[in-house]
Amino acid sequence: MGNDKHAHFKIKIAVSGAAETEHCGEGALDASAELGREVARQGAILVSGATTGIPFWAAKGAKEAGGISVGLSPAGSEREHVEHYKLPLDYMDLIIYTGFGFSGRDILMTRSSDAVLFGCGRVGTIHEFTVAFEDDKPMGVLTGPWSTDEVIKDIMEKGHRTTDKIVFESDPKILIQKVLEMVKKDKQEYYKVYNNGDHFSDLCDGKTCQVAL
Repeated sequence: MGNDKHAHFKIKIAVSGAAETEHCGEGALDASAELGREVARQGAILVSGATTGIPFWAAKGAKEAGGISVGLSPAGSEREHVEHYKLPLDYMDLIIYTGFGFSGRDILMTRSSDAVLFGCGRVGTIHEFTVAFEDDKPMGVLTGPWSTDEVIKDIMEKGHRTTDKIVFESDPKILIQKVLEMVKKDKQEYYKVYNNGDHFSDLCDGKTCQVAL
């Protein structure tokens, strides 16, 4: 059985961040591009909200490194994506038009990914963080000359809840490495199909659940 039949087992990492980056400080976009490059270099697929700013530059970095970039748009069509939301089409191999607006798109993006990374962000980024937090997703926070990491720490402290599935790191390469370690641990512990060499769930008997090979 060739590995190409199980390309869906490639790890998917979402990048969350501000679409408008004036408040992010110097170097935020370059850091986001490097984050995207590291996602690709380390063999994962980059997922974004198909928007401008931090996610756009992460997608750009992923494509520059020869990776795969998937965007989930708040729009219901390509025309609405471009004309109404004023969002880009560049640096994405595939755009999924959700039609659910920003808040609905956020949930689909985080839940369709194995982990979520956070760069400099605003309210939408915090929304994606809280969804990923509640879903117990592995998370990585890229620290830098912005306050997003401190805001996230403050939310956890004042919300009286924490998690062992979050990493704070200023080096994109190290951040991706640590996040991938968490994802692989999750898959090994909880996802039976991932553990099996034949990629069939333990609940299957090899006949009723087996797909055509």
